[in-house]
Amino acid sequence: MPKRGYHHGNLRQALVEAALTLIEAKGPTGFTLSEAAKQAGVTPAAVYRHFAGREDLIAEAARQGYVIFAEAMEHAYESGQPSALTSLEAAGRAYLTFAKDHAGHYIAMFESGVSVNRTPELAAISGRARAVLEHAAEALSHHIPPDRRPPPSMVSAHIWALSHGVVELFARNSPGTHSPFSPEDLLESGIGVYLRGLGLLPRDG
Repeated sequence: MPKRGYHHGNLRQALVEAALTLIEAKGPTGFTLSEAAKQAGVTPAAVYRHFAGREDLIAEAARQGYVIFAEAMEHAYESGQPSALTSLEAAGRAYLTFAKDHAGHYIAMFESGVSVNRTPELAAISGRARAVLEHAAEALSHHIPPDRRPPPSMVSAHIWALSHGVVELFARNSPGTHSPFSPEDLLESGIGVYLRGLGLLPRDG
């Protein structure tokens, strides 16, 4: 089989793209570096000029995914201004869209077992994505006295977990999980129930 061509100096990215294809098809532990090399059209030895092992390759795929993810979340948040609630809901929808449109990245980021603290760059970009939800949570609680405000980091973690749960159960074709409601409706209503329970939204709003 002829080797895939790639521009000189771009082998690192070719390997990442090969890994993303394999991750989506076989899962993060279902492929070898040799398979990634073959997919990219190079010898296995060439991989080690750029990555020490499979986890390093997956970590770079995750880092690139977080860049796309953070930019999508930030854009969604800004599109919902000036309402903090609308912005938070838009960020939640961006989470669902990202999981659907960038499945390989999503798996590398959240299902590979690779820690976000594996590299400083990965930790920094994942923190940038989390900051969008924390900022929204903080904006939603301004009307509550400081001593009664829930920690923004807690609220954002709960919203993140809710978004992730909707993706895993209802937006990625999980066997045996069906809902009469769309993932977007499930997430939006779940966010509303949660925020009203904390007192961040009027109960009749």
